[in-house]
Amino acid sequence: MMKDEALAKTNRINLLFDFYEPLLTDKQRTFLSHYFHDDYSLGEIAENYGVSRQAVYEHIKRAELSLGDYEAKLGLLTKHERRQQLLRQLEELLNQSNCEEKQGLQVQAGILLHEIERID
Repeated sequence: MMKDEALAKTNRINLLFDFYEPLLTDKQRTFLSHYFHDDYSLGEIAENYGVSRQAVYEHIKRAELSLGDYEAKLGLLTKHERRQQLLRQLEELLNQSNCEEKQGLQVQAGILLHEIERID
């Protein structure tokens, strides 16, 4: 896996973890947190918890699959990213306003705010 791909995967797992952490088992939460947040190796986690590297690997892989399943069903991260995108667009619109454009921008801003509200 390329370095950029690994970083993108780590960022995605961390975001999914933020949304779905309570839905994981205790071991999945713990091992995933150590592996992705604390940058522990599989061996370090295994040694700290008295289990095999394979057990740690399997818990992490199952956790990753679970996070993907939760996102596919609930879409919390997708909705969050869409909200952030719309808010950035709204901020850009408001920053580029001058007196002549204010009324048109207010209409566009209202449309974007309505889209943000409809996400959920």
